[in-house]
Formats: sequence, structure tokens, C-alpha cells
Amino acid sequence: MAAAPSSSTSPRPFGPAAAPRPVAVVAGTRIPFARSGRAYAEASNQEMLTAVLDGLARRAGLEGERVDEVVAGAVVRHSRDLTLTREAVLGSVLDPTTPAHDVGQACGTGLQAALAVAGKVALGQVDVGIAGGADTTSDAPVVVSEGLRRALLRASREKSTAGKVRALAAVRPKDLVPVPPRNAEPRTGLSMGEHQARTTLEWGITREAQDELALASHHRLEAAYESGFLDDLVVAHRGLERDDVLRPGLTLSQLERLRPVFGRGEAATMTAGTSTPLSDGASAVLLSSPEWAAGRGLEPMAYLVDAETAAVDHVSGAEGLLMAPAYAVSRLLARTGLCLQDFDVVEIHEAFASQVLCTLAAWEDPLFCRVRLGRDEPLGAVDRERLNPHGGSLAAGHPFAATGARVLASAAKALAVRGGGRALVSVCAAGGQGVVAVLER
Repeated sequence: MAAAPSSSTSPRPFGPAAAPRPVAVVAGTRIPFARSGRAYAEASNQEMLTAVLDGLARRAGLEGERVDEVVAGAVVRHSRDLTLTREAVLGSVLDPTTPAHDVGQACGTGLQAALAVAGKVALGQVDVGIAGGADTTSDAPVVVSEGLRRALLRASREKSTAGKVRALAAVRPKDLVPVPPRNAEPRTGLSMGEHQARTTLEWGITREAQDELALASHHRLEAAYESGFLDDLVVAHRGLERDDVLRPGLTLSQLERLRPVFGRGEAATMTAGTSTPLSDGASAVLLSSPEWAAGRGLEPMAYLVDAETAAVDHVSGAEGLLMAPAYAVSRLLARTGLCLQDFDVVEIHEAFASQVLCTLAAWEDPLFCRVRLGRDEPLGAVDRERLNPHGGSLAAGHPFAATGARVLASAAKALAVRGGGRALVSVCAAGGQGVVAVLER
């Protein structure tokens, strides 16, 4: 019998790196985001993801070269998107020997893709990788009825023409009606907006506060385009040069005239102007070791230094669907010893204006922080001048899987422009989940 291994022998750490390496955010690229059914009505996830891979590769001088890994994903997927990221790589200017795979966590997909690449860079398994996401609601899959689906499966198994005809003859007129697409939580049957209307009421978020946040989002994104901040972050696609969700010159009175679209009675405060519209688009970021970037003569915009994920019980109603980032940030701060006021830039994905405001209110609420977060004191307030300083999803749009890389690149670029500092990135996701990350420069 072989001797048991000595208990004093430590296992070798996973990966080749003796210690974690810094992870540089070198560049970011996205195509302008478009409202569903407009500029990208005929564009597929693969086309849009390929476009941002090409844009990023050309800006970093990677045409024809092998990248260690590409990780991306999509939320609204066809069966043809089974190997979406790999197919996008094969259609891009990158070397076809570049490995690629898909990830998925609803609206957190793009940020989780970046964390997947960052982990391998930190471990020394790869020197450079690309992370991103793409989504089209214009090209959403049409689901057939269960009766038609079963009849088609039976027909496909039949060997003879007569057998196939018999199988299809079982289809009734009602079976031909497709199941309309709906953005609803599987376990509750409620849409994200319906869930958020409940949370908005619970936290007492006013219509006025929502309108003001939406207005700031549009004004700041408009200013970001005008100042040139987005010149190296956005590449034109299909004739679109700027996000068509953006409303230049938007006024508060225009927002105030909009009717509520979610909630009933006193809960009806959320409008189309304070909710992200269905959108199409794609984005990507280039992550590497500092040595790889230096060897290419590329200056990192910032460094990705930490991250946290969380989930809440939205099914029982114990917590709001989109409140998980409140918990993730608290855990991250507790682990790192940082506080909210240590961040020079705070990028919170604006799924809804009220969702951002609920999160901010929770961090300031003594009871929530003590009972839910286990803290003796509230996390405190976020300086609104530091919140989404170059606009957010309400103005840019929200192609689900593309948002994470967009906000990550925007935060990194903001630190580069400032010449230093620290940024917090927060993305809520369907299923009661949230992903947050920290950038430093």
C-alpha cells in the first residue's frame, strides 16, 4: 500500500503565477447602441460582436494576430449562437487560432466575461484577452407553441413521407400561434419593470428624482460625445455614429410629460424616459498583463483590482429583484477596507432610474445597512458628480450582455482622463443577481 502524502506538504498553487499579477484594462470598443428595430434591425449578435472585435483589434494593432483568449456572451440567443464568440472570432481580423468561449449571467454577462479573462491574466495563464458581449432584441427568437414543437419533433423522427404527414396533421390552428417574446422572470412571471415598480414604491423613490437622474444621464452622455471622450471607445456601424437612444437637448419638461409604464396607482412613477429601452449593440474590452501592454507600447487606462458577486431572494419578496449590487458592494468594501467615499468614479448601470436611486438610498439607510448588510453604520452617500459622469444606460441604451464592457471601459477611461484614482463599477442582473468591480490607476 502506498504511503499517504505528508500532511506538511502544501499543494502547488493553481496556475503558473507565483503571485497574482496586475490586470490592465488597455482599451475598450463598442458600436453605438440602437433602439430595437432601428439601425441594427437586420444585424445578428455575431455580426455586432465581430464588429467590436475588429474595432478593438485595429485600435490595438492586433490584426492577424493570436489573442490568448476571447470571452463574451449574449442573453437573447438563437440556436445558431451556440458558439457565438468563437464564430465572431473566426469572422474577425484576429488570427483564427484565437481560442474563444461564451459566458452568461443575464445583464452581468459582459462584466463577468471581463472577470473571467482577468482571472487568467492574474494567474499568469494568459497574457492578453478580450472580453465583451452582444445582444439584439430586434432579432429575438420566436418561440413556437408546445403543440407545434411536439408535432415537428414527431415528424422529424418519422422515416416515411406518410408518417411525417400524419404527425403534422395533428397540428391545430391554435398551435400555429407563436409564443410572444416577454422579458419576464421565470419564477415570478413578472417583468423586470414590474418587479422594480414594487421596489420603487418600497423605497419611496419619487417621480421627480427619477426624471432628474434620467436628464443627467442624457446631458452627460451628450457632453461625452461633444468633448471627444468617446472618440476612441465607439466605432461606427451600419451608418450609426452615436447611440440613437440619446436625446440631445432633452429637457425636464419633456420627461415630465411622459406617462408611467410600470406600476399602478401610487406605484406608477416609472416612465419610458426613466427605463432603459430594448436595445441592440455590442462592446468589448482588452485586458492584459502590464508587461504585455508595455511590449506593445500601449498605456493601460486603469487596472482591474477586485470584484464581487451577489444574489438576492426576489422570488419570496424578501428583496427587490435588482438590489443585489447593494449587497455585493458592501461585501467588497468589507473585504478591502475601502468605503464608498474612496471612489472618484462610480458607474452604476441604469436599468431604471429608480433602481439606481434605490441602491443609493439603501447604502444611506441605517436600518437596511444594519439588518440586511450586517453593518454598524451606513455605507453613506455617493457624490452625484461622481456618479455616471459620462452618462449611463438610460441615455446610451442597454443591449443586455454588452452593458458590462461598456461601463467598464467608460470607468477606466474616466480614470485615465483624471490621471489617477479609483472607480466602482456596478451591474444588476436578472434573476436577482449583481456584479461589481473595482478599478484603480
